[in-house]
Amino acid sequence: MTDENQKDRWERTLLEGLAFSSLNEQRRARRWGIFFKSLTFIYLFLLLFLALGWLGTNAVRLSDKHSALVDLQGMISDDSVSSADNVIKGLRLAFEDPNTQGVILRINSPGGSPVQAGYINDEIRRLRSVYPDIPLYAVISDVCASGGYYVAAAADKIFVDKASLVGSIGVLMNGFGFTGTIEKLGIERRLLTAGESKGFLDPFTPLDPQQRDHAQELLGEIHEQFINVVQEGRGDRLKDTPEIFSGVVWTGQRSIELGLADEIGSAGFVAREVIQAEYIVDFTTREGFAQLFAKRFSEVVMGVLTNSGWKLR
Repeated sequence: MTDENQKDRWERTLLEGLAFSSLNEQRRARRWGIFFKSLTFIYLFLLLFLALGWLGTNAVRLSDKHSALVDLQGMISDDSVSSADNVIKGLRLAFEDPNTQGVILRINSPGGSPVQAGYINDEIRRLRSVYPDIPLYAVISDVCASGGYYVAAAADKIFVDKASLVGSIGVLMNGFGFTGTIEKLGIERRLLTAGESKGFLDPFTPLDPQQRDHAQELLGEIHEQFINVVQEGRGDRLKDTPEIFSGVVWTGQRSIELGLADEIGSAGFVAREVIQAEYIVDFTTREGFAQLFAKRFSEVVMGVLTNSGWKLR
């Protein structure tokens, strides 16, 4: 092999080595780039989930003394964030914390299920008996009506804003009647039942007087339960005014005059001036990422099935 050939082979080997070395360096740089980008995305998603409360944590910070906060927001129902299970879980955590000096139940709710509201009311009374040294105060922001007030009535004191809407101590059952409509459209209603009242308040048949009377009796009984809960919770603070239980909504200022509430005050005011533990720890139970994802996923699936003509039976 001539010197020229050896020189060519050496140059080729050198160039191949440099090329492979460059490729390996690029691969390493690409891997590190992907790694750091992934870390950045994970960090940003964690910040987003924490900001939205999707991780399901209460972000409780330890302190020597604090006021515990539990939010009750929106409709009270078994499938909402303000279900009895969620609210009661937050209340139990708040009372069980050894540094809790008092509990603030902040309410902004138009009402909802009397059953769910009753569960929460009962649990508040139980917790107050188990932890007699820890007071519970209800703080009403915009609205505390119907089932919301059913819950608030169990508190030691109720604080409102002067413009809050409070009350609506009543019960309703609503619906529609379509008998005239289906007659005009030439539709024949076929309803088969076993039990003469199984088609109770069916909207496509004329309203039966006996069924109407029975429905009114049910509403009256639940209303009486509501009244008893309010009277037991508020006691002598209630003014002897029958219109209190008429279903009317009052302003916060007027509710104080009627004995439905006690004072003007916000959550911060109650923590600072009443409980005298200004630092507030939020014990509200919020939906975690898994629950939110499952809910959104089911909504998307149902939407796709509906739009594609599928029906679940």
